[in-house]
Amino acid sequence: MSRPPHAGLAQWLAHCEKLHPASIDLTLERAEAVRQRLGLHFEVPVFTVAGTNGKGSTCAMLESILLQAGYRVAVYSSPHLVDFEERLRLNGEVVDAERLMPHFEAVEAARQGQTLTYFEFTTLAILRCMAAEPLDAVILEVGLGGRLDAVNVIDADCAVITAIDLDHMDYLGPDRESIGREKAGIMRRGRPVIIADPQPPASLMAQAEVVGADAWRLGVDYNHEGDRQQWSWAGRGRRLNSLGYPALRGANQLLNASGALAALEAMRPRLPVPIQAVRNGLALASLPGRFQVLPGQPALVLDVAHNPQAAAVLAANLDAMGYFPRTHAVFGAMADKDLAALVAPLLPLVDHWHVCDLPTTRAASAQQLSEVVQVTRVRVASGRLTLPMNPVHQHPDPCVALQHVLAEAEVVDRILVFGSFFTVGAVLRGGVPSLRAPHFDGPSAPGTALSSSLPPLSSGPIAPDSDRS
Repeated sequence: MSRPPHAGLAQWLAHCEKLHPASIDLTLERAEAVRQRLGLHFEVPVFTVAGTNGKGSTCAMLESILLQAGYRVAVYSSPHLVDFEERLRLNGEVVDAERLMPHFEAVEAARQGQTLTYFEFTTLAILRCMAAEPLDAVILEVGLGGRLDAVNVIDADCAVITAIDLDHMDYLGPDRESIGREKAGIMRRGRPVIIADPQPPASLMAQAEVVGADAWRLGVDYNHEGDRQQWSWAGRGRRLNSLGYPALRGANQLLNASGALAALEAMRPRLPVPIQAVRNGLALASLPGRFQVLPGQPALVLDVAHNPQAAAVLAANLDAMGYFPRTHAVFGAMADKDLAALVAPLLPLVDHWHVCDLPTTRAASAQQLSEVVQVTRVRVASGRLTLPMNPVHQHPDPCVALQHVLAEAEVVDRILVFGSFFTVGAVLRGGVPSLRAPHFDGPSAPGTALSSSLPPLSSGPIAPDSDRS
C-alpha cells in the first residue's frame, strides 16, 4: 500500500490504521526490523517507564525536573487526550504536526511492505523525530505491557515500573504475576530498574535476577516519608529533605515522585540534577486528566481512571477533597474493562450518575453502563452500605452529559468526569473549561466557559483510537 498522496497528519494516521488487520498484535519482530533499517538509536540516556497506573505522572515529573536542571528532554507518552501531537513533547512543548511528517515518510519507506500496527508505525515515527533532535535525555512511556511493546525496541538505560493492576488481561495475562512479568520485559542487564509498586508481584524481582538488572526496590533501596507540610526522600547513600509536595494532585503522586527521584539518582553519574531543580520540577509538573481539579462553580474534576486500582485511588482523592453537598459523575468507559470494579469504589461518593456513549466501537454503550451502575449499586448496598439510589441518566456523549449536569448542579456541588481518555478528552477538546453554573449570579472570571460554550463531541476531528483506553 503506497503512502497517502499530499499527506498531512490526519491522512497519515488514517493510513496507519489500515496497514495491519489487528489494532493490537503484540510482537517486537516487525518494529525491530524497521528500526534496524532506519538505523534508529539514541546516544543519550533513555528512561523507559512501564506499569498500569502512574506512568504518565512519573514521566511528567522526570521531564519537569530534568528541564529545570537545564537539560534538553524529549518525552513520548500515550495515549493522547485530544490531539495526536500530544504524544511527543520536545523541551516541554507539544510537537508541531509538520515536524512529524518527514519521519512518517521515512518509516513508510523503511517498512518495505512490512505490515505495522497503528501503534508500531506511529511509535517508530516519533522515535525517529526524537533521534533527530539535539537532546540530553529521552523519556519513553510504554503503551501496553512492556516486553512486546514497540517502545521496547529501544534499550532503556533506566527502567521504571510503576503500580501494577489488572488491566488488558486479554493481552498480558490473568493475574498480577503474569502482568508483572510482561512489564519486566523493559529491564536490561546491568542497568537500573526502579520498582515503584509498593506491593510488587514476585515476578518483577525474579525477572530482575534472571536478567541481571540492578533493582531499586521501594522500601528497601529507596523510601520516602513526610508530614502535612513537606516530605523527604532517601536512596542509596543520598537523602533529600524538606521537599514540597508535587503539583500533581492525589496521595498516590508521592509514590510516583519517589520513583522518579530514584530513577534520577540511579542515573546521576550521567545526568546530575541539583536539589533546586528537583524542588522546582516537582512544583511545576503538570499532566491533564490525572485528578485534574479545575476551579469554578461547581468544581470540576477530570480523571482518566479506567481500571479498578485507579478508580480506588480516585475515590480516596475525592474523599480527601472535603465536603460537597452533591457529586455528579459523567462516566464513559471501554467495554473490555472490569466495569463493576471500576464503579464500585465511587458509589458511596457519587449522588447522580450520567453515563454516556463514546465515539469508538470498543466502548460500552450508555445502556450497558447504566445497567452496570444499577446492578453494582444493589450488590454493594446489600452489604448494608447506604448508597444514593437516584436514577441513572444516559447520554449520547460526554459533552451532552456535562451540559445536562450543569443545568442541574448547584454552585457548591462537584462534577466528576472519568472512565476513559475518550471521556475526559471530549470535555477538553475545546480547551480547559472553567465552569460557571447558571445559578451563580457573581461576575465571570476572564476566560470563563459557560455551560452553553462547551464543545459538542463532533466539534473537531478525532484521531484514530486503536490504542486509547
